[in-house]
Amino acid sequence: MNKVAVIGAGTMGNGIAQTFAQKAYKVNLIDISDQAIERGINTITNNLDRMLGKGRITEEDKSATLANITTFINMEEGVRDVGLVIEAATENMELKLKIFEQLDQITPSDVILASNTSSISITKIASATSRQDKVIGMHFMNPVPVMKLVEIIRGFSTSDQVTQTIMDLSVKLGKQPVKVNDYPGFVANRILMPMINESIETLYNGVAGVSEIDEVMKLGMAHPMGPLQLADFIGLDVCLFILEVMFEGFKNPKYAPCPLLVKMVTAGKLGVKSGEGFYDYSVSKKAEKVSASFQ
Repeated sequence: MNKVAVIGAGTMGNGIAQTFAQKAYKVNLIDISDQAIERGINTITNNLDRMLGKGRITEEDKSATLANITTFINMEEGVRDVGLVIEAATENMELKLKIFEQLDQITPSDVILASNTSSISITKIASATSRQDKVIGMHFMNPVPVMKLVEIIRGFSTSDQVTQTIMDLSVKLGKQPVKVNDYPGFVANRILMPMINESIETLYNGVAGVSEIDEVMKLGMAHPMGPLQLADFIGLDVCLFILEVMFEGFKNPKYAPCPLLVKMVTAGKLGVKSGEGFYDYSVSKKAEKVSASFQ
């Protein structure tokens, strides 16, 4: 398995591609347009330039990493002759099922199909294929080249052999894989998203302001980033989607999204990606609190 395909050149996809390429794997990076591919490669190049500037890699390392990545806008061509496909497309059930159904048709039956989904059932995704034993979750954390954790999610039919193969592969990437079972939100988001949602409820109920809530969690709980700023970084639309998946999956009101979160997503205030969420990112790189937005 020295050659892999990554579907999606966005934040997670380009990070996964970079991580594999830095470890000397050949990577086929696939997206639907040349513009998306260009943005992904530019992000990887900028990441490598920062590492180069800090002395963590050499110019030769950078060149070798970029040389290990080949780009495609045709999925059938991009998954040819690979041993593993990792899907890192938008967190959308219908889209992922469509991708996996197509992958099942255009790749040999022994190819392992993995999803970077942060909340969608691996068992459900696998149901779109005729190889449910070879479908697995590889939930990388953002930023992928930096974060050590990979949640390895076993679907109902995922085989022991495939699970061990992906666990071993993750170690070769320099990651620390943790095996979990297939329940809504898995482990990371099942714990993280209710905390973020409760932080939004705390703001919504007027207990404290944005910066105050984040400061309490940073200073009192040693979090490197407050929960509201983290929500901005993840994307408020992504947070809402994950909470909705858990609410639907468990039918438990504790996972119901806060009305403020729903309103912000409806208004297009999605966090960093839109330039404004709980903080304003439109003026400078440093997050500035949005004044009077939540009164």
